[in-house]
Amino acid sequence: MKLHLKKASLLLSSVIMGGNLFAQDTTSTLNYVKPFSEEGAFRSWSIGVHGGMLTTHTIFGTMNHQDFRSPHEQIGYGAYIKKQITPAFGLQADFLRGKLTGAVGQPDASGPQRFSTNLNWAGALSAHFTLANINWRHQKGAIQPYLSLGGGFIGYKPTVTNADGSTVTFGNDGDVKEFYFPVGAGFKINLGSGVNLDLGYQVNFVANDNLDAYNYGNSSDKFSYAHIGLEFALGSRKKPQLANYNPVNSMRTEYMWEAKNLQSQVDAQKAENARLRSDLDATNANLAKLTTDSDGDGVYDVNDKCPNTPAGTKVDGQGCPLAKPEVKVYVTEEDKRVVKEAIKNLEFDLGKATIRAKSFPSLDRVANLLMEKNFSLKLAGHTDNTGSDELNLRLSKARAEAIKTYLVDKGANASRIEATGYGETQPIATNKTAAGRQQNRRVEFTLY
Repeated sequence: MKLHLKKASLLLSSVIMGGNLFAQDTTSTLNYVKPFSEEGAFRSWSIGVHGGMLTTHTIFGTMNHQDFRSPHEQIGYGAYIKKQITPAFGLQADFLRGKLTGAVGQPDASGPQRFSTNLNWAGALSAHFTLANINWRHQKGAIQPYLSLGGGFIGYKPTVTNADGSTVTFGNDGDVKEFYFPVGAGFKINLGSGVNLDLGYQVNFVANDNLDAYNYGNSSDKFSYAHIGLEFALGSRKKPQLANYNPVNSMRTEYMWEAKNLQSQVDAQKAENARLRSDLDATNANLAKLTTDSDGDGVYDVNDKCPNTPAGTKVDGQGCPLAKPEVKVYVTEEDKRVVKEAIKNLEFDLGKATIRAKSFPSLDRVANLLMEKNFSLKLAGHTDNTGSDELNLRLSKARAEAIKTYLVDKGANASRIEATGYGETQPIATNKTAAGRQQNRRVEFTLY
């Protein structure tokens, strides 16, 4: 028994090492082929090799119904070639060799004690049904459980050893051929691109009771084979193995790609719409600039040469105010009286251009008159002949400017007031008397 276990361990190690050697990538990419593709898009042929343990003990029934109730495990090995028809169904041609041995449960002084059967060959054609080949969490297959059912022929040489040491070989010349039915289950683990680890268990029903060279009872003999092996897909590595292919996942992948592509088109259209909206907004902004009339004068800003024209102002084609028609100003007697009173009450500090406070009320009335009627006013300053000509001219000019400054401070339009100094050049009385010089020291107001 220990020897058989060592053999089995050695065989298992060899198969696993071989699997690691041939496996190219244990994390292959998604098993995708466009849905409804032709068979040529896949690898549908494969070959496999395997090794394992042979025994007459099976999962069907107990050893009490066996001819020899103490089976001894032996090494078996085989190979196969497989054609995958659909992802879930394939046909497999199997070959198997090995050896079966066993002994009686309770040694007897007479009769058969043990048997040994050489399985020279076994060939069968089996239908393989893949139960699942997709891991939805990772969107690719990793483990494919399967069931198999078939039929074929087996050739074997059984020998029985009796209690006295004699041996008996069953059949003509020790070679028996019988029909048998292999029934199996197992699963395959994807090791890489086109390489699978095959773990399986098979019960083989022989159509006779002579597998152990001993006919006992009415039941046919059977034996089991537990194996581990490697399967290699044939064909281009660029194509997926049909047994590992899941059409539902491919349709799902196709749908997701189409949805992603459609979303990309929608996003691109949104970006294009945003760009068009930006261009339209910029165009509208430019049009708004061309059609904006900020001051409401009827001339667009782009052509308005005189922006910010006061509301209600009539303008020309360039937005500039039209010249106002000249309006005649009439000076009434009352207006003249206001001016005469201001002249009468006007006083300056001696030798200076400082207006005395006594003059303010009458000058205020003149300022109001200028603002109300938009009059123009000419101020002419005069002096007597006391002092130098230069001093008198400067003093007369300063006094006229002082009056203008006062009136402008009260609100009069500065552009309508003219201030001029004439000095002593335009006397209205003699400078030889004090009364005459008093008359010559004056500022004349002229409304127009």
